[in-house]
Amino acid sequence: MLLRLLRRARALVQGEALDRNVQDEMRHHIDLEARDLERQGVSPNEARRRARAAFGGVDNYIEGHRDARGLRWLQDSMRDARYAVRSLLRAPVFTTSSAAVLALGIGSSTAIFSAVDTVLISRLPYPDDERLIRLVNQTSATNRFGVSNADYRGLVAEQRSFTSVGAAEGRDVAIVTTGSPRRGEVTAATASFFGALGTTVTVGRGIQPPDETIGSPLVVVLGHLFATREYGSPAAALGKPMNIDGMIHTVVGVLPRGVTDLAGARTEVWIPLQLPTPQRRGPFTLRVIARLKDNVSFENARSDLVGISRRLHEAWGGGAQDVVATLTPYPLREWLLRNAGKTLWLFTGAVALVLLIAVTNVASLVLVRVTSRSREAALRTMLGASRARLARLLVTESLVLSALGAVLGIGLAWGLLRALQMLSGSIPRIADATLDPRAVGFAVLVTALSGVLIGLYPVLSLFRREQRLAVGAGDREIGVSRGTHTLRGALVTAQFAFALPLLAGAALLLNSFVRLQRVDTGFDPSRVLYVHVSLPSRSYGDPSLTLPFWTRAIARAQDVPGVEHVGVGSCIPPDECYDINNFDFVDRPVPPGTEQPVAPWSAASPALFDALGVPLLEGRLFTAADDSTRPNVIIVSRAWVERHSPDKPPLGRQLRDGGCDTCATTIVGVVGDVKYLGLQGGGEGVYRSTNQQFLRDGYLFVRTAGPPRASLTAIRAALHSIDPELALDDAGVIEDRVAGSVTPQRQWTQLLGGFALAALILAAVGIFGMLSYLVNSRQREIGVRVALGARRSEVIAMILRRGLLFAIPGAAVGLIVALLARRFIETSLFDVSSADPLTLGTVTLLLLGVAVVASWLPARRAASADPMRAIRTD
Repeated sequence: MLLRLLRRARALVQGEALDRNVQDEMRHHIDLEARDLERQGVSPNEARRRARAAFGGVDNYIEGHRDARGLRWLQDSMRDARYAVRSLLRAPVFTTSSAAVLALGIGSSTAIFSAVDTVLISRLPYPDDERLIRLVNQTSATNRFGVSNADYRGLVAEQRSFTSVGAAEGRDVAIVTTGSPRRGEVTAATASFFGALGTTVTVGRGIQPPDETIGSPLVVVLGHLFATREYGSPAAALGKPMNIDGMIHTVVGVLPRGVTDLAGARTEVWIPLQLPTPQRRGPFTLRVIARLKDNVSFENARSDLVGISRRLHEAWGGGAQDVVATLTPYPLREWLLRNAGKTLWLFTGAVALVLLIAVTNVASLVLVRVTSRSREAALRTMLGASRARLARLLVTESLVLSALGAVLGIGLAWGLLRALQMLSGSIPRIADATLDPRAVGFAVLVTALSGVLIGLYPVLSLFRREQRLAVGAGDREIGVSRGTHTLRGALVTAQFAFALPLLAGAALLLNSFVRLQRVDTGFDPSRVLYVHVSLPSRSYGDPSLTLPFWTRAIARAQDVPGVEHVGVGSCIPPDECYDINNFDFVDRPVPPGTEQPVAPWSAASPALFDALGVPLLEGRLFTAADDSTRPNVIIVSRAWVERHSPDKPPLGRQLRDGGCDTCATTIVGVVGDVKYLGLQGGGEGVYRSTNQQFLRDGYLFVRTAGPPRASLTAIRAALHSIDPELALDDAGVIEDRVAGSVTPQRQWTQLLGGFALAALILAAVGIFGMLSYLVNSRQREIGVRVALGARRSEVIAMILRRGLLFAIPGAAVGLIVALLARRFIETSLFDVSSADPLTLGTVTLLLLGVAVVASWLPARRAASADPMRAIRTD
């Protein structure tokens, strides 16, 4: 077997040399036979003729020898490929344009496949990832929230379904390694969090259970990139001190290279989660991960958690109103993906349409090119080439063309994948997508399918007519049957049908984006800057120290020249408020066991509303007298009143918040609506006075008389004059935050719009090429029409009608497809229907307008042609 393979390999490499050997040997035998005949008295010429006749053609022996080697098909394919390359080089315009179109289709589809494969198909980077569970509290299908300290302790003590249960909590803190403090994301996690995921460190040790005890030495585990960047190498980082939130931690371990996301927690700094003894059921801030036991099903775990939730409510009933809140398991993979799958499948569909348009476009060009080569095919057939041989030659040329497009497409795929990762950084695991062997294999498969599809009909069309007729026909008459014309028109129509759904999707996203930008944020962002201030727990752990700091900070900032108003708040518009608190009315509580309403709660200093330009509508604002010695007061927004107190005047009503039965607070004012949950969210909001709330993490808002950026350095200097250790790198202008809040929508619109523009151009090129060929093939007919009196406008109208005859059915089919597929995009839209008639109508008219323009160019050329020259053209 091995010897046979070696012989075949030698035959493949030395095929031409072996052919020459066979040829030389046959000539030698012919020479010997001729000499024998000459010795018998036959003349030399006659002797050689008889010798050749006796042995037959030399080429037959060579062909037989090739067949005996067993690699005839491969050698023929290589010859066909070389011929195809030479043929394509003789048509540089056709080759370049076709390869570019295919590169767009193959490259975009390969990039999307890489993303889909990494995010949706590949397994999570954890052992037995199918047994990993994310646990949340859930009261309804749409209301899900985190797990509290009390929940976690009860869960660990009572559960019987998991081998390990771990918790983590993200924190935004000040970090100091070398130089000035800077803000950073730190995740506090239990040792069992890493154990549940099966993640271990590569250098040093990980977080261990003794580290979770309050008062134990503070340690930190770093990501590989962070340790290398800050300390030179993972080994050099071990034992180094690190200031986190004003507390000195010791580096004890470094995670493996590339691990920057564990179960959705994206950070490079991990510290032990030290949980105090809970005093109430909330707050619900923990991310909990569990690993199922081998003999426990998902449904068994769900039933176990229902019982644990019931017992937790009984134990903490005084602090938790909602008896239906249940610890609910979700497969970790499903939880991490959530809407990412729908987004990626949306763009997969868009790319598939672009690929189909590209293939049909090139197929149209190839069909025109092959039609003009019918005479060549006829001559080959008459010289003995079989139809299968010709078919293989033509398909090989299509495959070579597709391969050229694939080579260009792989490079394009790399750029598109990088762009996709930048535009969709929120999609889990998208950063891990690469052009790995699976992606290259997919590109090869797409290339092969594209080549076969492009070459299929041209192969069939070449053999529909008698080849002897093709030999004597003029080039413009060869193979142009009614079926061929119909197929070309169908390909053009298909391109328009594929293009319209893309245009519709891009137009709907653009309409949604424009409406989103016009949303009233509820405040005046002009001339307002912000500085995020997180007070270190080491220096400001005592609540009595935070209010003096904010009082001094407001006073120092107010002294900066050009400052008009200075306020403090714990939430920053338009999309950041982490305190979504439950509450209940004292005079009309919700029935027992019923879900309490929730709303964003923000701390606010008296001048916050002036600094943000939020109007007072009823009652009063906070004053310096609203301190900790006075009853708690709150201010609510107009949208909050409309939803929660539409039938009773809000002023004077009292609330209990956070499940606390004794924490009554009184509404003293109503202000305008401010967006804290994104521009797509509502304007509900509740404000609590900073004089009555411990605020260690908040924002300083400064309204200036002039450009706000000019005052930013001075504001930072004023805050550092109070405490030089503050990390103040999270600062900027509110207008930039508002503009940045719609960045994801802008990026998705641009990406889908790019695909739609490519589809529109390809469809226009398709109809232009089709009609240009039609005009060339019907030059004589058009010349006769003009010679018989047809007006120029009539010729133009005839060609335009033909173009619209292709475009209108395609647009109609595309519109139907867009309506059927609208559910894939409706969740990404804001304030616009996925079947918006104005948008869909405008897109349809745009597509038809492009068709008219693309048809008008060849129509004008046809009407301007000299009729006598067209008639004389052979």
